[in-house]
Amino acid sequence: MSADRLPPQNVEAEQSVLGSLLIDPDAIIRVASFLRPGDFYREAHQAIYRAIIDLHERRLPADFVTVVDELERLNRLDFVGGPAYLTSLINVVPTSVNAEHYGHIVERTGLMRRLIAAASEIAALAYEEHEDLDEVIDQAERRLFEVSQRRISSTLVPIRDVIKSYYDRIEFLVEHPDETLGVPTGFADLDRLLGGLQPSDLIIIAARPGVGKTSLAVTIACNAALKYNSVVAMFTLEMAAEQLVQRMISAYAGIDSQRLRSAQIDDVEWEHFARASGTLSKAAIFIDDTPSPTPMEIRTKTRRLAAEYDLDLVIVDYLQLMQGSDRRMQNRVQEISYISRSLKAMAREINVPVIALSQLSRAVEARPNKIPQLSDLRDSGSIEQDADVVMFIYRDEMYNPDTDRPNIADIILAKHRSGPTDTIWLRFEPSLTKFVDLTLRSVDEEYFADQDFPL
Repeated sequence: MSADRLPPQNVEAEQSVLGSLLIDPDAIIRVASFLRPGDFYREAHQAIYRAIIDLHERRLPADFVTVVDELERLNRLDFVGGPAYLTSLINVVPTSVNAEHYGHIVERTGLMRRLIAAASEIAALAYEEHEDLDEVIDQAERRLFEVSQRRISSTLVPIRDVIKSYYDRIEFLVEHPDETLGVPTGFADLDRLLGGLQPSDLIIIAARPGVGKTSLAVTIACNAALKYNSVVAMFTLEMAAEQLVQRMISAYAGIDSQRLRSAQIDDVEWEHFARASGTLSKAAIFIDDTPSPTPMEIRTKTRRLAAEYDLDLVIVDYLQLMQGSDRRMQNRVQEISYISRSLKAMAREINVPVIALSQLSRAVEARPNKIPQLSDLRDSGSIEQDADVVMFIYRDEMYNPDTDRPNIADIILAKHRSGPTDTIWLRFEPSLTKFVDLTLRSVDEEYFADQDFPL
């Protein structure tokens, strides 16, 4: 681009949308959800639109008189050209009927300017000397992702914006006490404790091998996708995608996993298999079985999925099978610390809950009390530090064959940054490798109740 070339702009559209808003204060409702002050090219237009937005947020009419008064109160009236310029804006358009159309034109030119700015930053970054090319690519992609998600904004957010968002959240929960604002797990007691899986949270599910980490994660994924229409990304590092799907079908068709694996099923089970396969094929579950990915690779794939779909949940199975991308790390503890920090950063960047499964250290086996503790998290104390929620799975039958609690799993909420800790109980169905609420015989009984499944 030549140095004297003007960036994308449409001053006439800016004047038209502002004139529409001054003619009809109610028109702000049609544009406020997508149009931002920074979308306007002229700073005077930014100031006028910001005054209109501020009046609207205070539930005051934003007409010619009130906007002039607001700009004068802010000592910005002369800067924008005085009352005469606002009058000229009103004269630009006869009605407000096309306010939304004008707004989208302004939004588009603002987006193009941000894209040019991002490209310039990426070019400058590429000219610098860097030891780690992957890190440069990651920064470039992050910058473009921010533009595509329209997340370029001031780092400092006015507290009133945060309070308004929080107020609306609490108001919704008061008016809808049975709803959750997070992604539901499908387990009643767990959802009551957590309020669902919250956006930007890193949730660690940890247990010793064979206790059911993957089974719990798969059950949560299927519950979220099938019962609540959530979009779920699953990174399965330990097993192939087909093995994971086999578990899902076994659980939701109610067919013993061993018999399904060897195709030893009868006619009724075949019907269950066909229906469960059809139902699951419609679920918005995306599976990646790349072995030993780096956090950057997972973040890159997740960004792309989030840009294409309204992503709700990410699951990584499991954390210790990832590898750090920084060759300067001296030991596994540093590497795991880097991985857990990266997963938390990804959860915040994309604003979705991220479930990461984790192994526990062998210290659990060495002591009389086998119930997991936070200190048992394997390889790094930073997992506990980075996580918003830490859940342990404990099944007494794994250590006490004569237990009076067979197939009962303790889900121990050992850390909950935003609420209480507690223990809930789920029933584990080993032949189907899935968890269900204690009050249900089977999740498929609940889900397939209306689908003529003989149970």
